[in-house]
Amino acid sequence: MIELKDIRKTYRMGDVDVHALNGVSLHIAAGEFVAIMGPSGSGKSTLMHVIGLLDTPNRGQYNLHGQHIDRLSEEALALLRSRSIGFVFQQFNLLPRTSARANVGLPLLYHPSHEAADWPEQLLAQVGLTNRAGHKPNQLSGGQQQRVAIARALVNHPLLILADEPTGNLDSASEKEIMGLFSALNAEGMTVVLVTHESEIAHYARRIIHMRDGKIERDETRASSVLPRSAAKAPSQRQTPQARSAFKMALAYTAQAAKALLANKVRSGLSMLGVLIGVAAVIAMLALGSGAKKSIEQQLASMGSNLLVLRPGSQRTMGVALEAGSVTRFTIDDAQAIATQVPGVRRAAPSVSGRGQAIYGNKNWNTSVQGVGTAFAPMRASVPRFGRFFTEAEVQSRARVAVLGVSVVRELFNDHNPMGELIKINKVSFQVIGVLPEKGASTWRDQDDVILIPISTAMYRLLGKTYVDSIDVEVADATLMAQVQAELENLVRRRHRLPSSDEDSFQIRNMAEIQSALNQTSRTMSLLLSGISAISLLIGGIGIMNILLVSVTERTREIGLRKALGAQRVDILFQFLVESLVISICGGTCGILLGWGASSTMAAMSGWTVLVSVSSVLLAFGFSATVGLVFGLWPALKASRLKPIEALRYE
Repeated sequence: MIELKDIRKTYRMGDVDVHALNGVSLHIAAGEFVAIMGPSGSGKSTLMHVIGLLDTPNRGQYNLHGQHIDRLSEEALALLRSRSIGFVFQQFNLLPRTSARANVGLPLLYHPSHEAADWPEQLLAQVGLTNRAGHKPNQLSGGQQQRVAIARALVNHPLLILADEPTGNLDSASEKEIMGLFSALNAEGMTVVLVTHESEIAHYARRIIHMRDGKIERDETRASSVLPRSAAKAPSQRQTPQARSAFKMALAYTAQAAKALLANKVRSGLSMLGVLIGVAAVIAMLALGSGAKKSIEQQLASMGSNLLVLRPGSQRTMGVALEAGSVTRFTIDDAQAIATQVPGVRRAAPSVSGRGQAIYGNKNWNTSVQGVGTAFAPMRASVPRFGRFFTEAEVQSRARVAVLGVSVVRELFNDHNPMGELIKINKVSFQVIGVLPEKGASTWRDQDDVILIPISTAMYRLLGKTYVDSIDVEVADATLMAQVQAELENLVRRRHRLPSSDEDSFQIRNMAEIQSALNQTSRTMSLLLSGISAISLLIGGIGIMNILLVSVTERTREIGLRKALGAQRVDILFQFLVESLVISICGGTCGILLGWGASSTMAAMSGWTVLVSVSSVLLAFGFSATVGLVFGLWPALKASRLKPIEALRYE
């Protein structure tokens, strides 16, 4: 079963080479009960570690069940350990804050068995701990903890039990119980190799190997070494372990991660706090940016789309700009010419504006009065929400009809219905025929504080103007904006006989360019706010990495134990990655809730427009998971690369 030929193991201690094993050759048959004795430093524990595949020799040949161990990879060694070897340690090496049942079933996490789900409890019953299955190690005596360790060693039906000073920390009564268990296991055909320095413990074995200075000093057999009838099966005859389902493994890793995190609640909470604050900041800042963008879009929608605004210029005298319209004046005929003579123009709407005192009953309000044509409503998103807009006939007849903005209605009528009522604007009576849709207020003016009347009425009955203040031109297609703007400029110069060198006579404002600039500004602010929030999330990720690095250091012996029980490098890697993901995802989920609450609070207290979108939530959640994955990778790699024996010896 076990064959060692000229095994040598040397450790480097500073400048000194320590020869722990110096040419050890040994053969152990299946079904034997062997005790290895020797003083401290004799190499007996190192020999057991080599036999148990926890350590590799510098020289020599080791065959286990006919397999050359030196030719196997780390993953193959882990698989062979889990299927063939059970370990019982002097320090028990039970996971704290974990029940006896869970400790016994730990090897099944890495190599599931076809046994029933209650197999760990059956083993606990065999070692006399039926009533202690739910107890944690700190609730068990030393003897009971060692019996849990023995049950754990048996869970995968190993061919070989290796016990390192199994009674070193026990009283005499517990010693007899434990050694009685080993004798019973050997009687059932299990090969048992134990390391001890106590002769009374060694006498339980049929064969005693004495070591000194890394060499076998004496090998004595106390009785005929005959295989029991129920000798253990060879690996080729034993049942193949059940294949591991990826989904079940993921659930198992998640459960292990949750237990590890709950075992250190404060540390885990502090790790989540960094991610929580980062995600909350991302959500709040994106909500603020999205809200600002939506407000801008609403204001831009109220301005219309694909618009060019033609305004008269002003004369400059000694560097001083005079009143607009002092050089070139536009009329309603100009608007009609633009609509009919410039290709690509859908419609044109002239307008005049001024201030007026509006009076209804005992209430009055000073507001902006605009005289516009019928094309103004669809061009400027001003189709009345209630009532109607004035008609072309009313424009031609200079009718005294008015469409009110929401703010004017609120100031003059409160909750009263204004439809059909008569108001006075600068002492001229007007009938209310409609109410404009609400557009909101900007930093420079309230877009709802306005009264619209027919342009002819405004010019000749109210404001006394003979020229229009501006002409809005709607272009049929956004791709024609530049072309129409050039054609519009040529038409104005022809109609008013203006030279090409005269640049101050009139202005053409491209509203599409203004809209694009505002949108770009909004996007830039959103990116800036998101970048600031992402920095806090990255800081949270660094916190996760630091905490996990500390966790790896604190749990080095646990990592060694898991590897001794059959965990492969990928198992340890995934376990720590899952822990990192659990921290980041839990922190991200709480951060989403906090960010939503903070956004709602900002909206309620400051009146700002905030918008928490699904995309921002998914982005923040995905980013937090990515942070956990990226920053958890290095600690996970560090943990997975630990060698089993070095991890078990870590203090």
